[in-house]
Parts: sequence; structure tokens; C-alpha cells
Amino acid sequence: MEEWDAGSSLVPVEVKDITTSSPTANGSCVNLERYMILSDAEKTAIGSICFLAGPFTLLENALVLGVIATTVTLRQRPSYIFIGSLALADVFASCFFTTSFLDFHLFRRRDGPTAYLFKLGGVTVAFTSSVGSLLLTALDRYLCIHQASSYKVLLTRRRALLSLLALWSATIFISFLPLMGWRCPTGLAPPCSRLFPYISQGYLTCWTSFILVLLALILVAYALILWKAHRHESAMHSLQGAAATGQARMRMDIRLARTFGLILLILVGCWLPALSFMLADVAVLLSRSQQRAFAFCSTLCLVNSAINPLLYALRCRELRVALQRLLQRVCDIGRCKKSTQDITPALASAEDNNFTVFTTEDKTPGARTTRLNSISEMVNHQKLNVSK
Repeated sequence: MEEWDAGSSLVPVEVKDITTSSPTANGSCVNLERYMILSDAEKTAIGSICFLAGPFTLLENALVLGVIATTVTLRQRPSYIFIGSLALADVFASCFFTTSFLDFHLFRRRDGPTAYLFKLGGVTVAFTSSVGSLLLTALDRYLCIHQASSYKVLLTRRRALLSLLALWSATIFISFLPLMGWRCPTGLAPPCSRLFPYISQGYLTCWTSFILVLLALILVAYALILWKAHRHESAMHSLQGAAATGQARMRMDIRLARTFGLILLILVGCWLPALSFMLADVAVLLSRSQQRAFAFCSTLCLVNSAINPLLYALRCRELRVALQRLLQRVCDIGRCKKSTQDITPALASAEDNNFTVFTTEDKTPGARTTRLNSISEMVNHQKLNVSK
């Protein structure tokens, strides 16, 4: 009995030593349950959103990328280079966010710190690059309005590519800082984020502040564009008179205000709820209901990636024309292939018929013997005439 008691008393001690010595290996996978807070109905709702918005976002942004890549005039212009960067970031967002989000919340996959932070870094790269590309697009429009005479000199294709290189490099560096070591020192303990496992509150504060600064710069850029357009229309109004330019002024002001107002409303409406929860996570301890609300708000970022091509790309007349030409070429190629397939069997059947004619003609012994006999008779007849 003493030996049994001694042996049995060793088992819990070994288990306790294992769990306490490697909390990130075993205990973290168990503690990830506190982040998997969705009910079955909520999983169905969020899964439906992701399964609908994810493929749609991927297809339309891939289409925009294909049009810009196959059109020489578009990929030479800085404006469409920035739009292509936005489409590329949204393609990454549709892939990384959808797979990671569904894998964690719906399929309840328990990854270790390295695997989880790598996936989260991919999602962060996609969304940060998307907002950064929106800022570059806004700055491009600002320069086009405020520096119209020297716009082509200020923003060349080389400078546009360098700005995109700087943007993507900074985005990748910032997004993978948790994977490189800036993570929560206590694993999944309360000082860490209640929204993202292994993420420290300091990093979450810095990233959220960075995104808010980008959004603020976008708002300022579009506000300056509207102000410049209003001043231009006021100057035209004072020069040409109210009767001649009043209607045109109102038309241009209203069009710009509606366009930029719609852009900013969608941008702020999709990003501000999720960013608000991230800031609240730093300040207070979030409840499970607030965690569930954040899960729904984070899907709005994916919805924003689905709307971006409709606001920035397909509203451009040149891109729409290039898209129509690309679709026309694809249709023409399909028609040529179909017509070629229709013609090929006819040619093959005609060749087969000719081949059968020649083969049957060659294989007919009677005809071949008659032809040879007639030739020999002609030769003999010629010999007789020569002898005479």
C-alpha cells in the first residue's frame, strides 16, 4: 500500500510540473477557449457573412488587378498604381481574414503562439495596407486638385512605386512585430488583450493609433479637396456671373460632396466600430458579450474591402472601358476557339473521305489491271508503227 500510494502520488506532481513549466504549449491551447465565444447561431451568421463577402471580394479585386495589369496605359499612371495596390491588399484581406477567422471561431482550431501570430500578421498586413493604399489614393487626388499644373512632375511613376514600396515594407514590419517578440509576456493572462490571444495591450494601442492617424489623414485630404473645389467654383461664379454658372457650380459641388461623403461614410462606418472595441480593450476589461460584438464588427472590415473596388476602381471611366475591352477580347477568344472546333471535324472528315477514295481506288484490282493493260497496248502499238 505504501508503494502504491507513493507511486500514485507522483502522477499529479508530474502533470503539474508539465503544465506549469510550459504554459504556452499546453495551457495556452486550453485557455484559448476564453476567446472562442460565439454561439451556434452567431457562428452561422458570421460564417454566412464570410462565405459571401470573402469570394466576392476576391473575385472583384482580382478582376481590377487583371485589368490594370493587362492595360499598358493604366499601369503607367500613378493613380491606377495606387488602385492596384488597394486591390492587392483587399485580395489578401479576403484570403487571410476569411480563412483565419473561420478557422478560429467556427472550426475552433487551437494553434500555438507562433502559428496564431503568423496568421494574425497576415491579416494585419492586408488591412493595414488597404488603409494605407486608401491614404495614397486620397493624397494622389489632393495633388491632382491643389497642384494641377505640376502634378505630373511631382508624382511620377517612379515616385509612386517608391511610395508603395515604403508602405508595404512598413506595413509588413509593423504587422509582424508580435511574431518577432512584442507579445504579451504573461501568455493569456489578464494583462493581455481580451480580443486577440498573445497580443499585448501596448502593441494593440500602437497599431490602433496608427490606423486612426491614417484615417484622419484621409479625412483631411478629402476635406481639402472639397475646399479647393468650392473655392474654384466660387471664383468661376464671380467671374462669369450667377446666372451662367450657378447651376454648374451646384452640380459640381453636390457631386463631389456626395462622392466623398459616401467614401468617408463607408470608411468610417466599417472601421470605427472595430477600432473602438480595440481602444476599449486597452482601457477596460471586456465582457463576453462585448467580445462577441467585436467579432461581428471585425467582419465590417472585410465588407469595406468588398466595397472598395466599387468606389475607387469601377467608378473610373478609363478602367471601365479597359474592362469592357478585356471582356470583349476574352469573348472573341472563346468564339474563335468554338469556331475552330466546329471547322476541324469538317476538315478531318473531308480528309478521311479523300483518303478512302484514294485507298479504294488503289485497292481495286480490276481497275488497276485495266489501266496497266491499256498502257501496254499503247506501247506495243507504237513499236509496230516504228517497225513499219
